[in-house]
Amino acid sequence: MDLELSLNLATSLGIGLLIGAERAWRARDDADSEQMAGIRTFGLTGLLGGLAALSQNYFGVWAWIATLVLVALLVIVAYVVEVKRTGDHGMTSEVALLLTFLLGSLALVESRLLAAACAIVVALLLNLKTRLHSLLHQLTEAELGGALKLLFISVVLLPNLPNQGYGPWEAFNPYTTWWMVVLIAGIGFAAYAAVRLLGAHHGLVLTAVLGGMVSSTAMTVTLARLDAPAIRSALAAGLLATSALMFPRVLIEVALVNPVLLPALLAPLLAACAVYTGGALYYYRHATQQPEAAGPPPLKNPFELGPALRFAALLVLILFLVEGARRWLGDVGVYLVALLSGLTYVDAITLALANSAQNELSEMVAARGIFLAAFGNSVVKAGLIGMIGGRTLALQTIPVMAAGLLLGLAVLLVA
Repeated sequence: MDLELSLNLATSLGIGLLIGAERAWRARDDADSEQMAGIRTFGLTGLLGGLAALSQNYFGVWAWIATLVLVALLVIVAYVVEVKRTGDHGMTSEVALLLTFLLGSLALVESRLLAAACAIVVALLLNLKTRLHSLLHQLTEAELGGALKLLFISVVLLPNLPNQGYGPWEAFNPYTTWWMVVLIAGIGFAAYAAVRLLGAHHGLVLTAVLGGMVSSTAMTVTLARLDAPAIRSALAAGLLATSALMFPRVLIEVALVNPVLLPALLAPLLAACAVYTGGALYYYRHATQQPEAAGPPPLKNPFELGPALRFAALLVLILFLVEGARRWLGDVGVYLVALLSGLTYVDAITLALANSAQNELSEMVAARGIFLAAFGNSVVKAGLIGMIGGRTLALQTIPVMAAGLLLGLAVLLVA
């Protein structure tokens, strides 16, 4: 018997022992110690699945089918006996036993790693019984409906949209636009979940930091629309934190594409980031000093498609304006193009300018263009806060953002 076959059979046996160990551990404190199947039975079933798959090489596929039917009949008989003995109609162990046989077979058909990974997932799901039931009891109808709607727009609708340009200059891409809708809706749902698990103060800030790594603009829209007096300090901290992350992200992109530009950009972008971060820490400290409000979380709806659709419409409009300005003005100036491009995607113009500076574009022009793109993107986020979040939230955040941008601009011009 060669090594590969030995490893496959060992995996089949190991799969059964793993799932059987979880089942035996689950029943260790039961007063009635008799089980439908214990660790040895599961181990033998996994090995049987492997041997049944191996037998196809000698007796054909019907040998495996006959073995599966035999195992299924034994499981059915054991289930009927168990129901009569205990009155328990649960089928978890029976289904787990059939899965053990199938995974044991899978390990013998050149899918050893897949079979082992599935066995680990099965054992984990079995082990999480108590936690899953507890979460299910805490889940509201709105939360369940929100999760299903989010899955529908992301898994069902998004893959079926055309990924190509339409309209003037082909600036409208349905797939890209709807992807932004999914992103904003998903971040909003993540914020709701974080607040439910960690509380408003910590959950909002954590969501802002994580979401800002994906899209600080989308995160700004999500947080601004959540404005409420009880969580305003936490929202201000989150808005400043997610905006601050844009600056180191730009520096990382520049370092990967054209490190020569780093000396010109490092000081101004880090200066702006420092001011943003200081404001975020101030409001975060203020938020944590306030007691958590009792009762339901301040976020009432875990899934709101309306704000995401409005932002998508705004995004499409800006895309048309940017493309039109680029085509109508021609080579009027890299700075204007950078500023307009930064209104939507600061990452795209950053990479484009950093790459162009390796050829004919001046390094200083490229560096200033990248800063203007970040500047314009920050101005857009400040405007979104003012339009969506309201006057009080704007007064808390926009002065800090303005101070950071002006300091960064001053450092750029002086350097």
